[in-house]
Amino acid sequence: MSTATVALRHRLAERGVDTQMLLLVPATVFVVALFIYPFGYGLAVSLQPREGGMLAAYQGFFSDAYQRDTIMTTLWIALPAALLNVAASVPIAYRMRGRFRGKRLLTTVLVVPITLGTVLTAEGLLNFLGPAGWFNRFLLTTGLTDAPIRLTNNYWGVFFSLVITGFPFAFLLVLSYLSGIDPSLERAAATLGAGWRQRFFRITLPLLAPGLATTFCLTFVLAFSVFPSAILVGDPSGSTRVISIAAYEAAYVRYDYAAASAAAIIMGVVELIVIAIVLGLRGLLYTGSTAGGKG
Repeated sequence: MSTATVALRHRLAERGVDTQMLLLVPATVFVVALFIYPFGYGLAVSLQPREGGMLAAYQGFFSDAYQRDTIMTTLWIALPAALLNVAASVPIAYRMRGRFRGKRLLTTVLVVPITLGTVLTAEGLLNFLGPAGWFNRFLLTTGLTDAPIRLTNNYWGVFFSLVITGFPFAFLLVLSYLSGIDPSLERAAATLGAGWRQRFFRITLPLLAPGLATTFCLTFVLAFSVFPSAILVGDPSGSTRVISIAAYEAAYVRYDYAAASAAAIIMGVVELIVIAIVLGLRGLLYTGSTAGGKG
C-alpha cells in the first residue's frame, strides 16, 4: 500500500469517514443507474401528458374502469399464486433440508421450471391442459367428462403458469432460510419430549417467519409483473387483462407514453403497498414473539 493511500485514509479517518464505506460506491452507482434514474425518468414522463394537466395520466387511469380494474385483476392472480408457492415450498424444503441420497437430483428436478422460461411453460400448459391436450383427452377417453375442461386461455392458465415458474424461486429461498436454522434447537426440544408438530410450529416456524415474509414479497413482485403468461395462456382482453398489459397497450398501441408511465408507476406503488403491509405484519409478529419470550 502506497504512502499516499495511507495518508488519505488517515485524513478521512480524522474527519470521521469510514473508508470501508467507499466499497458501497459501485453498488450505489449501480442502483442509481438501473433503478433510481429509470424510476425518476418514468415519473417525469407520467407527469407530462399531451393535454389535461400534470396529473391527467393518473386521472385518466383511475377514471376509466377498464384500466382501473386491472389493479384488482393483477392482485387476484398474483396474491394467490405467491401464497401457494410459499405455502407449498415450506413442507418440501423442510423435508429436504437434511442430507439424504438423491437430494441433488430431486432439487434439480424441482428447480428445472425456473430455467424453462415463460414461453416454454406456456407451450407445455397448452399441450397438456389445453382443449386438445393430454389431460382433456384422458378425461374424454375415460368418460369422466363430455366436453373439454377449460384450463387455459383464462384465469387458471395464468395461475398455473405463475405457480410453475414461481415455485422454484420460493423453494430455493425457503430452503436457504431453513438451512440457516440451527438443527440443535429441534433436537433439544425432541429430548424434552416435543413431537414434530410442536417442534415445527413452536420453534422452526417462528424462526422461519421473517424469511417467509421476504420470500412472499419477492415471489409476489415476480407474479405481479406477469405479462407473457397473461397473453399466451390467459385472456388478455378479459379475465387476465393485468396492469402490465394496460401499460403495454398505452405505450405501443396508443403511443401514449405518459399513460404508460403512469400505469407503471401505479404498478410499482401497489407492489410497495403490499410489501409494506407484509413487512409490517412481520414486524408485529416478531415483536409479539419477542415479548412472549421475555414474559
